[in-house]
Amino acid sequence: MDFTIEQDPARDSLGNYRYRIYKDGALVARYWHDFRGDEHGIEFVTGKSDSWPVGRMTDFLEGGGPEPLTLSERAVAYMDQRT
Repeated sequence: MDFTIEQDPARDSLGNYRYRIYKDGALVARYWHDFRGDEHGIEFVTGKSDSWPVGRMTDFLEGGGPEPLTLSERAVAYMDQRT
């Protein structure tokens, strides 16, 4: 399975960063984290949600800046179990 992640262009009303996660091109979840990465969570399109998936935000996302944004290996394993 192939997962891709895209960052929403604007932060939400609480200042959280938001992302869309796609599996084989179909939206499967929305991920968020606060501005410091201290808190994070995921909301699946099925209506289920989870706080603190796979440890810290830095354990879930990789890349950013000049590098492409990707899911970590732990995040991919987590997503494979839930989608």
